[in-house]
Amino acid sequence: MLAGNIALHRPARIGVSNFFFISGLCFATWAARIPDIQHHLNLSEAALGSVLFASPVGSMLCLPLAGFLVTRFGSRNCLLAGSFIYAVILCCIGLVDTVWQLVAALFFFGMAGNLMNISVNTQAVGVEALYKRSIMASFHGLWSLAGFTGAAIGTLMVSQGISPLHHFILVASLMIIAVIIFFRHTLREDDHGREKTKFQFKWSNIKSVITLGIIAFCCMGCEGCMFDWSGIYFRDIVKAPSYLVTVGYTVFMATMATGRFIADTMVTKFGATRVLQASGTLITTGLLTAVIFPNIYAAAFGFFLTGFGVSSVVPLSYGLAGKSTKLSAGIAISLVSSVGFLGFLFGPPIIGYIAEALSLQWSFGLMAIIGFGTAVLASNAKVE
Repeated sequence: MLAGNIALHRPARIGVSNFFFISGLCFATWAARIPDIQHHLNLSEAALGSVLFASPVGSMLCLPLAGFLVTRFGSRNCLLAGSFIYAVILCCIGLVDTVWQLVAALFFFGMAGNLMNISVNTQAVGVEALYKRSIMASFHGLWSLAGFTGAAIGTLMVSQGISPLHHFILVASLMIIAVIIFFRHTLREDDHGREKTKFQFKWSNIKSVITLGIIAFCCMGCEGCMFDWSGIYFRDIVKAPSYLVTVGYTVFMATMATGRFIADTMVTKFGATRVLQASGTLITTGLLTAVIFPNIYAAAFGFFLTGFGVSSVVPLSYGLAGKSTKLSAGIAISLVSSVGFLGFLFGPPIIGYIAEALSLQWSFGLMAIIGFGTAVLASNAKVE
């Protein structure tokens, strides 16, 4: 009977998994070509840091709008719209010739990405409810696997001298084909309106959840660092050949994906606190390795460790928040996401400013310290 139920729900899981994959592929495609866009627009480190601020600002401002749209029109419809918009704006990034065009494109890229993110996670909650067991980590693992795939494709495109525009058009076309094929398998009815718990702003209600948000902040700051600056670090600090500039990002995404697929097993065996402590330690060790030994082998190994370190922190923080007895799961996860996302928002630009004033190695050293906050706060990662 159980096997029969799983088989019945498998198409929905496959459909939603596809959308996690194309979301990650789209983001990684842009990230893999940041050094080329920087060179094309002749941007300094500080200027690039400021420009990169546009995407997370768009994402942050879209949070209430995306929540309203998903509630009003359903996650399925919003997922369809968000996927197409995300693909189109990716192509627009390849057309930019001025800084302000890039800022505008990245702002809307961030908005579209966040609309897709909220929609697909709402779908994932519905699928998880059908399975009656935790499968969320595997969805996020597919997003990371797509990041690895996107980085690998980016490496190939760079090595063949293919322009960002043609690269982006190819990926966007594949995305649209996948959307058309798998959209029919997504859930027609989701649980976006399930939780009716009224939120009461009391510190005693949100203290433990805010702690989880700070843990996510420490991790997501380091993730943003790797997404936006790893290629530039390999180019300018490691002095890697042009065809190996994306190696660090590729290694990072590969281990991040692997870590997410084994995260649930590790938490079951060792507990959430130990996993978070190990994660923070790996983040710091990996980044410091790349800072202290800026050669291609040591830096790649450092990014290898960092990928494992960041892999389980955000899914685990969301999972713990969802068990809160004082807040509904939706409100708790929203708070963790909002606080954690500030790491994405402020991390990459600050790295650019520090790199301009001192060097990119100092920036990565600072992120290593921030990443260790995950380990320091792990013992307080408990919900009430």
